[in-house]
Amino acid sequence: MTLRPTLNFLLHDWLNATALTERERFADHSRDTFDAVLDTCERIAREKYAPFNRTVDTEEPHFDGEKVILPQATYEARKAYAESGLLSAAQDYEIGGMQLPYMVEAAANSFFAVASISIGSNLLTSGNANLLMAHGTALQKEVFALNEFNGRWSGTMCLSEPQAGSSLSDVATRAVPDGGDFESDLLGPRYRLTGNKMWISSGDHELTENIVHLVLAKIPGADGKLVPGTKGISLFIVPKKLVDTNGQLTGVRNDVALAGLNHKLGWRGTTNTLLNFGEGKYPVDGQAGAVGYLVGQPGKGLHCMFHMMNEARIGIGMAATMLGLAGYYASLDYAKNRPQGRPVQGPKDGAAAVVKDAAQPQVRIIEHADVKRMLLAQKSYGEGALALNLFCAKLVDEQHTGDAASADDARLLLEVLTPIAKSWPSEWCLEANSLAIQIHGGYGYTRDFPVEQYWRDNRLNMIHEGTHGIQAMDLLGRKVLMEGGRGLQLLAGRINATIERAIQVPALAAHANALGKALQDVGAATKAAWATGQPADALANAVPYMQAFGHTVMAWVWLDVALATLAADAALAQPASVGRMGAMRFFFHYELPKIGAWLQVVSTRDATCASFPEEAF
Repeated sequence: MTLRPTLNFLLHDWLNATALTERERFADHSRDTFDAVLDTCERIAREKYAPFNRTVDTEEPHFDGEKVILPQATYEARKAYAESGLLSAAQDYEIGGMQLPYMVEAAANSFFAVASISIGSNLLTSGNANLLMAHGTALQKEVFALNEFNGRWSGTMCLSEPQAGSSLSDVATRAVPDGGDFESDLLGPRYRLTGNKMWISSGDHELTENIVHLVLAKIPGADGKLVPGTKGISLFIVPKKLVDTNGQLTGVRNDVALAGLNHKLGWRGTTNTLLNFGEGKYPVDGQAGAVGYLVGQPGKGLHCMFHMMNEARIGIGMAATMLGLAGYYASLDYAKNRPQGRPVQGPKDGAAAVVKDAAQPQVRIIEHADVKRMLLAQKSYGEGALALNLFCAKLVDEQHTGDAASADDARLLLEVLTPIAKSWPSEWCLEANSLAIQIHGGYGYTRDFPVEQYWRDNRLNMIHEGTHGIQAMDLLGRKVLMEGGRGLQLLAGRINATIERAIQVPALAAHANALGKALQDVGAATKAAWATGQPADALANAVPYMQAFGHTVMAWVWLDVALATLAADAALAQPASVGRMGAMRFFFHYELPKIGAWLQVVSTRDATCASFPEEAF
């Protein structure tokens, strides 16, 4: 079982990727160029990533007092990735990009994620550079973004602080003007930053010659106090090593110090750091304080950072998806080759219970119905999540290259779907990893098989880039309400269009009706949650709402994929087609009915959790 046939079907039979080549931006591309990119990335992932997935898990990064030490395989993998050009794949030709559709770039990146999720820092580097392309000055783009795209430098995202966690309102890192001429620096208004940032992925390493930190900090008011809340947050470029306006290192180390490495449950191949800014360990011009250059306007930093945060959220959703699929592939292979148990037979000779004939040879465990259940669950979670992620990637392409109306619709749909694209895979593909362990039995808990590592790596993704609760409050508290609920209406329109097509197909009509009922229930629950107009009432059950919303979206995705499957193979002559249709049926029969319990507490604004007294715990 390999990833490539699934990608080919989703890209071409379902999403019609080659239709994008009719647009001016992608006119130089074709199915052949898309396939060539996938071929290259599949090969690099197979040769440079997959063989070392266990290596980077067991040989964790360590700090020798001066620099972070990583396995040699990490350097080689990162070098191969950078040389592939994928860091700038979607960028303009003029800056060394390939003008590749983001949908194809996302598909290409999936090979690396399924091979070894924790090698390299490519997700953050691309996101960092993309933010600067959107919000930086011309020189900031040239000096910082382009050197990230070409692989010389890497990037980070520095939001969280030890005392604040996800509560960005409580950011305490300070930025003060660096001298009377601070506004005249060609790289941007120059500030000195002091503070601490926690959980910074790829915050220190020797993989690249420089690291570009994007740091959220507050500029004090005239009274020296920080502005409360998020409105006072600004965004700064803080390079590990100072550079000149030509992008060359000056030889001066910035006042950014590694305070320690965090040793996490998973993603052990990526350094995770506590960074101290401005503590005076590396004074610049004899003065403590990390030199940083303002991005955008003062107090508008969070607006800029959301560009990177939303990109990272979708990237984490893809990471979770690929870990789920990696576990599925491993457990499928194990189930096909592990003999254990015998078929159940009916009662014999008046016996009241089913029996097994111990004289018969053992069967492979894939022949047991419950193992098939667990495999189908994994397949429906993983392949469904992959389809959703690629659909979201297509929305990015539509936003950037479609006509004005289509682009605006794509923007709004992406706003609504981003919390789902991040959180649904991080919950249900983690469940897939748990099922993969279960299929392996006792061996699943050992390091002789990879599924325990996949679970550990994936467990982080429910927290990465915003916890489940944060995403749920974003969905119910903001996204379904924004612009008068137009985003939710747009999504409902897309779902209803699929329902109308599917209801004409006898094999899909019952599923279309089930999806229609689910969509109605989600809409009614949305109104009921907000019936009192009190956010505390509505958001008390935001996570169950998001679970039901996500399952409804995923049922839509599977129904739409089923239509494409029948269009490509009406006779279901290919095993892959039978597999997709079976996964679709599984999701509708076993998963979609779960939404009733979730929506019940949402619709009644159940206060069991919100009103539970602390002392009763």
